[in-house]
Amino acid sequence: MKQHIDACVEKSVSSRGERCEPCLMELPTDVLLVTANVGSLFDNVGEIECDWLREFFTTVHTYKPRFIALHFQEVGGKDYTVNMAHAESFFGEIQYSSEMKDFDRVCVYVDSHFKAEDNFTALGSMYFIHKSVKNVQQYDFSSRDFKSVSGHSKYVGSLDGVTTLEKEKFPKNFWTDIKWSRKGYMRTRWIIHNQGLDLVNVHLFHDASNLIACNSSPSVYSTNRQKALRYVIKRITDHVYSPMPFFLFGDFNFRLDTQSLVQNLSTSAEVQTVKKDSSNEVEKIIYEEKDNDHKQVLLHIETKLFAYLHQAVFRENNGKELLKYDKEIEAFHDVIREEEILFPPSYPYSEDNTKPTQYMNTRCPSWCDRILMSHSARDIMLRGEEENNIVYNTLGPNVCMGDHKPVFLFFALKHNVH
Repeated sequence: MKQHIDACVEKSVSSRGERCEPCLMELPTDVLLVTANVGSLFDNVGEIECDWLREFFTTVHTYKPRFIALHFQEVGGKDYTVNMAHAESFFGEIQYSSEMKDFDRVCVYVDSHFKAEDNFTALGSMYFIHKSVKNVQQYDFSSRDFKSVSGHSKYVGSLDGVTTLEKEKFPKNFWTDIKWSRKGYMRTRWIIHNQGLDLVNVHLFHDASNLIACNSSPSVYSTNRQKALRYVIKRITDHVYSPMPFFLFGDFNFRLDTQSLVQNLSTSAEVQTVKKDSSNEVEKIIYEEKDNDHKQVLLHIETKLFAYLHQAVFRENNGKELLKYDKEIEAFHDVIREEEILFPPSYPYSEDNTKPTQYMNTRCPSWCDRILMSHSARDIMLRGEEENNIVYNTLGPNVCMGDHKPVFLFFALKHNVH
């Protein structure tokens, strides 16, 4: 389906409203959207990065997109006060690589100013425009107009005062019962061949405790994420700026309905609940099953332990049987859609280079990393009969990419003839 548009490129629309030649106007623009939680890359500097970059560049070479949007979360990793110094080097490896030389316009945003606690999100976004694409503009949220994109622009730090970006950390008083952390969203707005769209980088709250996640369905964490996502959607669809089709991609931290899943996995098991001596607080839950008169541990759950004996179930048939427990997006079907998931849960993979397809026993494997879109955004994705018309998948399925596998969406963007 690839569109080789080097020889036949739509002419830019002038300020006088001159229209493009009809034969060229119908050509779509191949787009690659990627979301990646890169905390592991920074927590293990140098160990994972080479393979990660190779897999990304291979994907670019395979699909030959004309517009690329890369959304990163957890830039700097958990120990960001130490590792943030590596951020500029990592982003530079991508920006100035020979593999990206045909992208003559690049916009980079890195929220790296961790000392600004009230605003720090650890989000990073990179946008690449191929030399063959002539009519691209970016929105200035201050002057409220679109401007042509030229050359390379790079913003690293607090990002305060950067007018081509809207950034917000979730308010401190959003929830009084959870730890305030570097979670929030960043939005940029574009016109690509007369088609306007918002690209939103988002990072939502994680499950702090597996034990608490098991207590209810939906869990308290799921409810918090739902509230946060509603907040983001409301912010990007209000009428402060004219609403546009939007793609929302990042680490949503969506988890499987843990209580329902555990009940299903342990239907024939005996349950042992262990409590702390000093209180009535549950410390661990152990599910045991009999095998030839011998008991074996089927499932062991603690705050940061989720050890299931038959881990292969999360990988078999790309985890398809578990998608029925992936319920967090259901509350948003009125406003957002998603392409069919045909890949295994994207988290939490082993950070051991020798075990690239194995999950860690820290959390229940889940599809945390997603690319969602408004109904209007789905309508501007060109759909054809060819199998590879739209591709929604993970980067580096057989390579260690850190605890999160990056997720990508490749599609052709329709042009707006109006």
